[in-house]
Amino acid sequence: MSVSTAAVAQTVCAPLPVLGRHVTVPLVTGGEVGYAALDYAASAPALQRVWDDVAAYAPYYGSVHRGAGYLSQLSTDLFENARRTVAEFLDCRPDDQLVFTRSTTDSLNLLAAALPAGCQVFVFETEHHASLLPWKDARVTCLDAPRTPGQAVAALESALAGRDPHGPALVCVTGASNVTGELWPVRELAAAAHAHGARIVLDAAQLAPHHPVSVRDLDVDWVAFSGHKLYAPFGSGVLAGRADWLRAAEPYLAGGGASRKVTRRQDGGVDVEWHESAARHEAGSPNVIGAYSIASACKALTEAGFDTLVAREQYLVEKVRTGLARVPEVRVLSLFGDDAPRVGVISFVVDGWNSSHFAAALSAEYGIGVRDGLFCAHPLVRTLLGSDPRSQGECGAPDAAPGEKSLNAIRVSFGAGTPDEHVDRFVTAVRELVTEGAKWTYRTEDGRCVPAV
Repeated sequence: MSVSTAAVAQTVCAPLPVLGRHVTVPLVTGGEVGYAALDYAASAPALQRVWDDVAAYAPYYGSVHRGAGYLSQLSTDLFENARRTVAEFLDCRPDDQLVFTRSTTDSLNLLAAALPAGCQVFVFETEHHASLLPWKDARVTCLDAPRTPGQAVAALESALAGRDPHGPALVCVTGASNVTGELWPVRELAAAAHAHGARIVLDAAQLAPHHPVSVRDLDVDWVAFSGHKLYAPFGSGVLAGRADWLRAAEPYLAGGGASRKVTRRQDGGVDVEWHESAARHEAGSPNVIGAYSIASACKALTEAGFDTLVAREQYLVEKVRTGLARVPEVRVLSLFGDDAPRVGVISFVVDGWNSSHFAAALSAEYGIGVRDGLFCAHPLVRTLLGSDPRSQGECGAPDAAPGEKSLNAIRVSFGAGTPDEHVDRFVTAVRELVTEGAKWTYRTEDGRCVPAV
């Protein structure tokens, strides 16, 4: 441990209280152990603060925007105040719109539906499928995985220089990789996009839970993220940014709430006047609890202080990386190298082990929950693993194509609610599994590696 990290260990705060911190799970070897939730990159546990706020509001739940009763008025105020709170959390510009959606995936599909005709989209192959796949109706240029942040900026500038300068263009980029945890040069990519007349949307799903995100400071045109990764797992998400493309687009969903005025025509049809506000893309009864939970999480993270949260997380990152580095059979996956700044997301493979088998043993024998597979970022993981042969072990990868059973990895991820003991147990478990082997036998069932009964 470095001197600076040792000093941080003495000063960082305790983990934020989250639901599930007292849950115990059975082990195949006998007994029970406190569950070590180390799959934050998939879904983070709810902050206790979020759960308490939602529970306090629940008896007052009412319809939003169209009710005259007291509870409807209270719920409407709550919903719109949540919008303002999240906009402040993101440091949005005064004329930005913030639309509540279901998730990051939903947010980016909404933006894809709002693209002007003829828009060209530029996206790296390193993106999560949520930001790689929604652009099916646009002209898409997919850029190769860069090996340094500088290469990413240079590749984007080169691609943009060759585009039609008169048509609209959009760049989509992640803030932090859901595979490697590495931070991307968002501010520099935004500058490159704007220099060539393009706009940029930031997928902040893995960034917002770990670092402050300022729309103005990063100079991005839109930002998207999910509540369930921000300690608010109530089926909600956010798209925030420039209003003009959203106002000009047809509503994402047609229905009540999106319409300002509907009239019958003599020919039997209907004419519709749509809202120009965020309501244009929020048809139907909104998820007020989901929106409120995101706002609650934003307040909790802000009050805890991102400087403190980042310092503690980096302390945990170094603990995990140092521990894995002491096991020669472990190879950590990286695009930008060991010195690249990153959030608490680390993926790796282990010589002699199929990743699904290794993850199953971590769960069944140590009570540790991690993720294995391709992490909805298939092109990136395939690029990082290449054709390097790995032993398939006893179990196959859950979603591998024929001939690709070795192309899966293990991902450990953590955040503001992770106690030291969870990462310490994880590092110990990795070392013991590699040096001593699994204590149990495993088999494949319905595509998953599970303990044999």
